[in-house]
Amino acid sequence: MADARFEDGADRPLYLGAEDADDLRVISALLQDAVLSVGDTQYRRAKRQFAVLVNRFRWEDRDSADRAGRGYERVRSLLLVSDVMAARTHGIDCRDRDTVLSLLSIGFEPGADGTGRVLLTLAGDGAVALEVEALGVTLKDVTRPYLAPSHRAPEHRD
Repeated sequence: MADARFEDGADRPLYLGAEDADDLRVISALLQDAVLSVGDTQYRRAKRQFAVLVNRFRWEDRDSADRAGRGYERVRSLLLVSDVMAARTHGIDCRDRDTVLSLLSIGFEPGADGTGRVLLTLAGDGAVALEVEALGVTLKDVTRPYLAPSHRAPEHRD
């Protein structure tokens, strides 16, 4: 059996899990430049879950779109972090549910005995820090892809 390739997910919805920092790097790469609103986030304290609905750029389809000369796509995806003991934000007004945020990366800072912190870094100096008992993150596409409103792939300038 061969390892999965990045291109293997191009025509199907993604449904991925992360149980260690290496897995989380894959999810982070796929969520780079995802757009969300504050209202699309929810910390479910009783269930120990942090959920966020994002509009993610389909990085896995970018090269195919380039070759075919068709538009770039985004898709609505659900990011779910499990075993969350606490959630904190920095640089975000959580009362303004319409504020649009852009996700830059997701990282994991390990603690003692499998605990740690999942850190969602946002553009404009925003961040969400989730204290977790164990690393458990899933990413699932929940809609069909749609044409990116900008008609462009995100760009990063140094």
